Amino acid sequence: MLHAAVEAFAQDGYQGCSLARIASEVGLSQAGLLHHFPTKEDLLAAVLDERDRLDTRRFLADGAEGIDVLAALEKLVEYNTYLTGMVQSFTVLAGESTADLHPARDWFQNRYDNVREMIAAELRTGVERGEIRADTDCEGIAAELVATIDGLQLQWLLAPKKIDMPALFRQYTSRLRNAIST
Repeated sequence: MLHAAVEAFAQDGYQGCSLARIASEVGLSQAGLLHHFPTKEDLLAAVLDERDRLDTRRFLADGAEGIDVLAALEKLVEYNTYLTGMVQSFTVLAGESTADLHPARDWFQNRYDNVREMIAAELRTGVERGEIRADTDCEGIAAELVATIDGLQLQWLLAPKKIDMPALFRQYTSRLRNAIST
């Protein structure tokens, strides 16, 4: 069900897809789907939570701390090239969530706050260890890293043969490493 919802949200966005279509994709009636997810918002939340679960598990798998957070993010970007539907769904929903009344707006705001803080915390660990320059704006760089990933994902989705997302992100993190390392 989640896979079908990811694909539907990726193709038509939250507003454009119907529960009936998602139910049909998995061989259920709309009532059958509503048994598992009482509302479309509940299904949306489950899709977003699954994306976040996969990314968090992947990101935390290496236990990267300090400057090594950059390598962990490089691996995450590489991994995302195998999850086209999930990346597309996330990108569509993130764009839609900028509308004030979108049901995922709070989820995306919280997610971005949490992701930036998680990255900034690891960068601050690098400062404390002496790996990263003391004058580094860890919060600013965390926001920059997230923006770079999201921007590359969008460009990759639009032109996958032209945009080598992992290579471009590694180039960026290499320049960043050089700029902030002690």
